[in-house]
Amino acid sequence: MRKRAAVSAEQTADTTKKERRRRREYREIRWDRLDNTAHLFPVIAGESMSNVYRISVTLTEPVQPELLQQALDIVLPKFDGFNLRLRQGVFWYYFEENGKPAPRVREENAFPCRFIRQNRNRSYMFRVTYYKYRINLEVFHVLTDGMGGINFLKELTYQYLRLAHPKLQERLGDFLSSDTSLNREDSFLKNYKRSHAKGYQTKKAYMIKGEKLPPGEFGVMHGYMQIPALKEICHSYGVSINEYLVAVYVWSVYTECMHGMPSERPIRVAVPVNLRPYFNSITTKNFFVMVSAEFHPTREVYTFEEVLRTISESLRGQINREHLEELFSYNVSNEKLLIARAVPLVLKNLAMRYVYTSSALANTTTITNIGNISVAEEYLPYVDMFHAFLAMSKGQHIKGTICSYGDTLVFSFSYDLTDPSVQRGFFRKLAADGVQVEVESNGVNYE
Repeated sequence: MRKRAAVSAEQTADTTKKERRRRREYREIRWDRLDNTAHLFPVIAGESMSNVYRISVTLTEPVQPELLQQALDIVLPKFDGFNLRLRQGVFWYYFEENGKPAPRVREENAFPCRFIRQNRNRSYMFRVTYYKYRINLEVFHVLTDGMGGINFLKELTYQYLRLAHPKLQERLGDFLSSDTSLNREDSFLKNYKRSHAKGYQTKKAYMIKGEKLPPGEFGVMHGYMQIPALKEICHSYGVSINEYLVAVYVWSVYTECMHGMPSERPIRVAVPVNLRPYFNSITTKNFFVMVSAEFHPTREVYTFEEVLRTISESLRGQINREHLEELFSYNVSNEKLLIARAVPLVLKNLAMRYVYTSSALANTTTITNIGNISVAEEYLPYVDMFHAFLAMSKGQHIKGTICSYGDTLVFSFSYDLTDPSVQRGFFRKLAADGVQVEVESNGVNYE
């Protein structure tokens, strides 16, 4: 009996040591807070509103899937901001180091920007697919914004090209590019100023309605144009490219949907603004705010020049450091309130859904400009073009995304309505102004 008791004591001691070691290892798992903007996305995301965006790169040669998988396996461990899974705490969601093998690279066989179910994706919040010459990166917005997505996609592409072309590997090695950021600073917290008034619109805007595509279908339409020619047109109007394209979209809604008639509600376009240049940030977390470009037709006849002037003045009056600081400081101040921090997550979620619904219905659409994407000189011969577009959100059934590479700009529509009148009106106006546009579609609503 004494011998069995001694063995039992040894087993107990070993078990205790293992448990202590397990707990110690668990505590060493890296974790991170969500940035201020990211708190919203897990609350509102689902099958019908995925909050997933896509950035893709088109190469000059067909993609080799086995090499793309190898590239992802190599690159992912270097990016703490993507090697994460989402956890739900008592008071907040938080990130935890994932550590599982990279998600499987698959050939694209479904419509884009679908909801990412972590339990079917090795707990990761992004997916990588390919189709012929194209590599697609789809990201749940909780991880990062478009700048962070580009940062990751470029390194994934570089690594893939080095594997596909061993001479590149010999010359460049496996080092990350010097302009690639791994910074995980919460730039909202770093730069906010206390006690600012709310700056976001909550009054309802004009909504584009119509018959929807069958469940699960997703329309994509790209319009390619040459930047030098586009700059000439914008210069003649005295506006920027961004102001011009937003105004052309508003003009299309005004003429195609409102038929040039007065409206009780304004056309209001949410325009995300990348805050990094304004606050000297290189963070790979979300760091953007929304401003609103508004046109309210209260009489019957407006010219395009009047619409353009209204949109231009609206954007220029908001896109400055002081106003942008006011916009995100209001949100951060709310997050930092002691009473808000102590509220259980289930109640925070109810409040955030209400606030989101109010702000979402205050905008007709969202148009984001992720700017000009460049690649390192060594990879130029292998990269043909970049594209980007957004998933649908509450009340917004047609969205626009602008990106450019080299001398080519592409305006991409994403939509879930069968009627392409807004897209058609948009490209017709560009053509009428003398901008040559080449249009490409995934064909969900060809007429």
